[in-house]
Amino acid sequence: QVQLVESGGGLVQPGGSLRLSCAASGSIISIRTMGWYRQAPGKQRELVATISSSGSTNYADSVKGRFTISRDNAKNTEYLQMNSLKPEDTAVYYCNAEITISPHGISYTAGYWGQGTQVTVSP
Repeated sequence: QVQLVESGGGLVQPGGSLRLSCAASGSIISIRTMGWYRQAPGKQRELVATISSSGSTNYADSVKGRFTISRDNAKNTEYLQMNSLKPEDTAVYYCNAEITISPHGISYTAGYWGQGTQVTVSP
């Protein structure tokens, strides 16, 4: 079994900062791309940022220059540093990871999601 556990969400004023964490646990062989997505009320889930196993990053235009994604491969953990937060960043943030496991001696890779953490940006 694989679990992704998120932490770090909360309420912050416009212009403030938050740091989200997502730790993967279980019988993990390796982790490929990790990412963050968000879903605001009444809207579809959208990509925020991704990071490859080698550290290459990709960001949505709406967060470029304000958010930074990073990962600690030794800890199977990814982070999202969010600065200069705006009310439109308010959403539930989900982490995602492509994880390789080998439960019965046969390896396969699948995508896993965290439970989501609420980020609210409001005066």
